[in-house]
Amino acid sequence: MSSLALTLLYLLAAVLGVVACRSLRLPPMMGYLAAGILIGPHALALTQNSEGVRHLGEFGVVFLMFTIGLEFNLPKLRAMRRHVFGLGLLQVLACMAAFSAWLLLLARLTGGVWDMGWQTALALGGTLAMSSTAIVVKLMSERGELESEHGRRVLGILLFQDLAVVPMLVLVPALGSEPEQLLTALAVALLKATVLVAVLLVGGQRVMRWWLTQVARRKSDELFMLNLLLVTLGLAWLTELAGLSLALGAFIAGVLVSETEYRHQVGTDIRPFHDVLLGLFFITVGMMLDWHVLVERWSLVLVLLAAPLLIKTAIIVALARGLGTTTGVSLRTALYVAQAGEFSFVLLSLMQVHGLLQPALMNPVLAAMVLSMLATPFLIQYSNRIVMKLVASDWLQQSLQVTTIARQAINTSGHVLICGYGRSGQNLARMLEREGIAYMALDLDPDRVRQAAAAGNSVVFGDATRLQALKAAGLARAAALVVTYLDTPAALKVIHHARTHAPQLPVVVRTQDDSQLEKLQEAGATEVVPEAIEGSLMLASHALALVGVPMRRVLRLVQDQRDARYGLLRGYFHGADDDTPSERDQERLYSLSLPAGAAVVGKPLADLPLHGIGVRLVNVRRASGAMSPPDDRTPLAEGDTLVLSGHPTALGLAEEKLLRG
Repeated sequence: MSSLALTLLYLLAAVLGVVACRSLRLPPMMGYLAAGILIGPHALALTQNSEGVRHLGEFGVVFLMFTIGLEFNLPKLRAMRRHVFGLGLLQVLACMAAFSAWLLLLARLTGGVWDMGWQTALALGGTLAMSSTAIVVKLMSERGELESEHGRRVLGILLFQDLAVVPMLVLVPALGSEPEQLLTALAVALLKATVLVAVLLVGGQRVMRWWLTQVARRKSDELFMLNLLLVTLGLAWLTELAGLSLALGAFIAGVLVSETEYRHQVGTDIRPFHDVLLGLFFITVGMMLDWHVLVERWSLVLVLLAAPLLIKTAIIVALARGLGTTTGVSLRTALYVAQAGEFSFVLLSLMQVHGLLQPALMNPVLAAMVLSMLATPFLIQYSNRIVMKLVASDWLQQSLQVTTIARQAINTSGHVLICGYGRSGQNLARMLEREGIAYMALDLDPDRVRQAAAAGNSVVFGDATRLQALKAAGLARAAALVVTYLDTPAALKVIHHARTHAPQLPVVVRTQDDSQLEKLQEAGATEVVPEAIEGSLMLASHALALVGVPMRRVLRLVQDQRDARYGLLRGYFHGADDDTPSERDQERLYSLSLPAGAAVVGKPLADLPLHGIGVRLVNVRRASGAMSPPDDRTPLAEGDTLVLSGHPTALGLAEEKLLRG
């Protein structure tokens, strides 16, 4: 097969695999692995695991490590140090020790079928200790659990595992040396790594900032991209020249760039290379897997799958409980990170290169790792059910949480329910307080909740994506619900609960931009407020004022833009000071209270005679004080107030039809 045909085959397999996984809501990594298994020498045999493809896969690992280094920053580590250097560190060390002992015991029990020394057991133990950052973070983001109690602990473990890969990249090659030269090889490798890292990090940051500044001043995207590839691959080559791994150099390159002001641009530019080449790496991993092993040695694969899952789960539960975490949160944390990870494949390939893993063991271990990753979405999906069944106290803990929320909200009605009490949520709460409007806020940051509650704010610890928490906070009695955090999957869950159990409740959602606008509106959001649009309106208003445009004109232009964007803000209530020639025929808001005998009293909103006259119903304020959306089916009654939007002439015609028919 020619190089072009081989390339096309890989691309076709990757595309089909990713499309299939997207359809099944599985991570793309699973698609790449499945594609590799299918076209590999052990299935359809369309291609062999050639050296050229393996080299491309190595470049994928290089860019993966570069991205990890790019995201490495001291403020992030400092903020999560308790989970990273507490639970994360203990998890890696304890799992390495436990897996090493278990593998040596397994080798002895099988009668020496595997010639496994402690070096192989230690390297494989470190490999099994890793978890999949890509799969777990994606699934947690979709479930809105990144800020939950178990979510923060999971992120701490994953972050330390990413850091632990760096010494593992040094350790594995050293363990592959001859036994009599092991200590010397390990000491030399550690010395090389220490010297290289120290030289690059001490003087390299200043050099990197200066160099990137010089390149950026040329204002050429092509030059910046070429330079980025040169720096990444150049440092990877340098570390390989020093007898270390390519991935270590790429990680150092990422750390150096992360200390400059260009890190966000670099992250955006490098992403396509990272995704495509890493996909090729996972295809090569899939090609190594012999599916016949699953059939012929299924019992061994099952042991290698089940035992690491159970051992890792037990260790994490014990460690988290020892650090003061509840049993339920500990078990959830363990279930989320029980699987193998993408770095497991990197380390497994490195072990094979340095002769640490026999071919007889390579395929069973690889098959078990792939199966554990395939099981991850199901473990996470059913984690709550598993925890509730195994941990009776977790049900009690959740019940106490809901009871606490309900106790605080029991005498509250007609309030605004705020989901998320970050900066946006707190600003909204202050404005509501000034207007004398009650509110109840739910947040998952225990420190923030404690401080805000101590200051007298109406905020409680609770997960707004859980129906029980929303009901306890008075979902059915609320006047409005506002989602203040930038998490679309979580917002969709909240909207679903609101529309199912309080269909009349207006829901306002905050987003970063317009990309998720249609999805949120289709889910039932009353209004979506993109930060990018509001920021651009403020920027434009200041710029117009500074160049001499009259303030009244600036405000009118901004209002026109909002009218075009926000349905609920379209128009305004007309006043005497708005009676200028340019404003007399502007669209405006008009409130019409229905007297006894009005033609539309007793009719549902859908039957109002507003079609074809240019008037839109914005909302309805019932005589009881409750607000109703335009799609409410409850008949109108005397004393209800209709809020209409339209031009003056059309509003006059609408009033005539509504009152007299």
